Amino acid sequence: MHHHTQQRVVVGITGASGAIYSVRLLEVLIAAGYDVHLCISPSAQTIIKKELDLKVDLENFLPSSLLIGAAADGSDSKLEMLRSMAGITSEDSNVLSVREGEPGRIHYHHHADHSAPIGSGSFLTSGMVICPCSMSTLSAIAVASGDNLIRRAAAVHLKERRPLVLVPRETPLSVLQLDIMRRAAEAGAVMLPAMPGWYHGVKTLRDLIDFVVARICDQLGIRNTLIRRWGT
Repeated sequence: MHHHTQQRVVVGITGASGAIYSVRLLEVLIAAGYDVHLCISPSAQTIIKKELDLKVDLENFLPSSLLIGAAADGSDSKLEMLRSMAGITSEDSNVLSVREGEPGRIHYHHHADHSAPIGSGSFLTSGMVICPCSMSTLSAIAVASGDNLIRRAAAVHLKERRPLVLVPRETPLSVLQLDIMRRAAEAGAVMLPAMPGWYHGVKTLRDLIDFVVARICDQLGIRNTLIRRWGT
């Protein structure tokens, strides 16, 4: 997968808890040389501020607002505290065994821009991840509702039979929520709850974060050394 159009991944961030997973995923994808087409919902903007103490401007987005590829201006932000606890830095993101050439870039698309390329099946990608995936987003995907760009792009990936990885974090789950997960899975989505394993020698917060990110990368066919594999 060295041709540029094949090194694209769509990432949607929606209003569920677990924003640290999305930031780490972005770091890893960029380190792997993937161009990331990013879309953030208004609810996610609120969660990112609450959980990571980061202000993300959806109208004039800058990758540095998520501290991607840039040093933090405020080392006391919640994200920096989490990174410190987890042993994660931007420089430490290059943890993939197959990185070649230049790192990838972030291409931002506004959630209300229905004319964005990721809303068309003719725009080729390696897949899409919604991380974290809110239950309202999951419900919309299960009924093929494309009322914002994230949901539209998800519908496109399903109809084009491309990988669509949904990362909910909700717990506990109602029968209704389980049913919409089943419907999404039957339509072709991969349900990948943010449920880190403990069998790979967990010692730090980073091990738990990277477990989930590694499994996302696995579903996209991105070989990685983020975690110690079972039996190795």
